[in-house]
Amino acid sequence: MAHRYYSQRKGTNPNQNGLSLSDTVGLFVRMFEQMYADGYFHEAFGFECVDAGHIDGKVPDVALEMLLTIRKKDLWPVQASAKEYSEDDFFDVLEFLFQHVSKPIEGTPHNWNDCGMHWETFNQVQGQAAFRTKINAVLEHYEKPFELSTAGEVLHKPEAGFEPIFDADVPSKDNNVVDRINAATIRYRRHGATIDDRRQAVRDLADVLEYLRPKVQALFTSADDKDLFNIANNFGVRHHNDKQKTAYDASLWLSWMFYFYLSTIHVLLRKIDHDGAK
Repeated sequence: MAHRYYSQRKGTNPNQNGLSLSDTVGLFVRMFEQMYADGYFHEAFGFECVDAGHIDGKVPDVALEMLLTIRKKDLWPVQASAKEYSEDDFFDVLEFLFQHVSKPIEGTPHNWNDCGMHWETFNQVQGQAAFRTKINAVLEHYEKPFELSTAGEVLHKPEAGFEPIFDADVPSKDNNVVDRINAATIRYRRHGATIDDRRQAVRDLADVLEYLRPKVQALFTSADDKDLFNIANNFGVRHHNDKQKTAYDASLWLSWMFYFYLSTIHVLLRKIDHDGAK
């Protein structure tokens, strides 16, 4: 846990609840400039040489590439455009940069006029890992809880205490289970996820439970089994009829249902795996 300084402990820090978007983007720009200077974007975007001028990388026109992939103008160059970034713009740029970062491994020093290293070999996996670490250190200060995933997607951070369940592998070799859980998790946590997206994520997890039901029915009494599915079946998640209970705070209760079902699925899968290993 990071050290909390006096005003943070006292509760008088003006940024007690995190930094604004503009301040967070400002931190990102400084981090990006440092990583660029260290060669992490030379393979993709090129670099400046005191003799040869700008030497192109694999993406000679970055603004064009952003327009073709993100479908937005005026995002590049970062230093000149970042002050106008919306939250969507900021996260789009982070995901774009993740796709193009690579760690410099070997190169040739160009000593003339302190030009610096001309990097020649790079490692993308190591570069992405370093970029993700630095970006998440920046996002840690944002007033809204987001993080960059290992796949390079900006996602909502898990509720406190539930982080391990997202880091753990799904304990199953059944693609019907693994793919559905992973898809539901991404749908629920993705930036910009709507109430309907989250309701569908809960519905998908309930379907996984239904699929597992015959394998674990012996673990429950009939009442337990009924209660487990009552939540999704009668609270406007899986069905749509006049008997559904819908007068509840969807944002709050969908969050509870999502974590409840996800945790239950992990427990049941481990029980199935344990019993199968006997």
